[in-house]
Amino acid sequence: MIPVSKPIIPKNAERNLLECLKTGWVSSVGPFINLFEESFAKYLGISFAITSTSGTASLHLALAALNIGKGDEVIVPTFTMIAPVFAVLYVGAKPVLVDSDLDTWNMDTSLIEKKITKKTKAILVVHIYGHPADLKPILALAKKYGLFIIEDAAESLGSEYQGKKVGTFGDVACFSFYANKTITTGEGGMVVTNNKKLAKRLRLLKDMAHSPKKRFLHTEVAFTYRMTNMQAALGLAQMEIIDKIIEKKRSIAKFYHLRFSKLPSLTLPPEKAWAKNVYWMYGILVKDRDKIRSKLKKQGIDTRDFFIPMHQQVVLAKLNLIQNKHYPVADYLSKHGLYLPSGPNLIIEEQKKVCQALEEVI
Repeated sequence: MIPVSKPIIPKNAERNLLECLKTGWVSSVGPFINLFEESFAKYLGISFAITSTSGTASLHLALAALNIGKGDEVIVPTFTMIAPVFAVLYVGAKPVLVDSDLDTWNMDTSLIEKKITKKTKAILVVHIYGHPADLKPILALAKKYGLFIIEDAAESLGSEYQGKKVGTFGDVACFSFYANKTITTGEGGMVVTNNKKLAKRLRLLKDMAHSPKKRFLHTEVAFTYRMTNMQAALGLAQMEIIDKIIEKKRSIAKFYHLRFSKLPSLTLPPEKAWAKNVYWMYGILVKDRDKIRSKLKKQGIDTRDFFIPMHQQVVLAKLNLIQNKHYPVADYLSKHGLYLPSGPNLIIEEQKKVCQALEEVI
């Protein structure tokens, strides 16, 4: 079976991990934590990077550190993986859903303003499948109404908006290092910010909020969201080849583009003139998606459906959070979208097999 994604684990990762085992620094204390954070911050061109246990934990930390809570509202796209919505619920706030646009598959910026109320505290921007959201109008709205901007860049490490890397535009941004992400620590995440005071609070909250004056004295509810030194060792090794990984992802996308550009029944992933898409996953829109997936699987090719939108989620309906179910673009993306094998370990022979199989099926 050709998998949807398989990570590249460089040789340096083994060296780093062995050092952890030999020195005994296997938990959340050790030199690789700082080195990984420093490398990540330098790559993005941002002041502070704070490791965490997952992308979801990073989002929770960001919302908590911004003191968003009960009675507050946070605007989020309905077309997303559910993690950002869960994070909003963790702090007791209410997610307010916005439909997508067909040009970028991201949140439709023209629909945001009418969702803003006196209770709105933040816009949580999710950069979908490696393509940046259109940030300029979102930043303008945030300034106009005094809102925080939180970037969920879990799928978009290395993506660029107007020549600047995503994750550097908001008050805070969050990344994931799950196994299928651009770089992986198995599980893990990162929170980044240029705000020194906010960075200090993020570090406090991720480590149970020990008092700076006396350890084991706690003045507020906090979390255990500490990444291990071993995870950071793995992440650091991949940061050393991050540009090569992204180059490989883009070359995979280019190959697919060339093969599929003459197939009128396919809609290929976007890349706007103002964007650099890292193609976290190479997604396509196609009729009879489920039948095509089934036929490809029989030929040994794994694929994935696009996300199920938030307004279709049973758990949110149970919580009485879905008053409106009219999000036509998100429904269309969810119904017709699938992504193909596109991990950085994909070899050209496998990609040719995927192309031939899809062409035959269509």
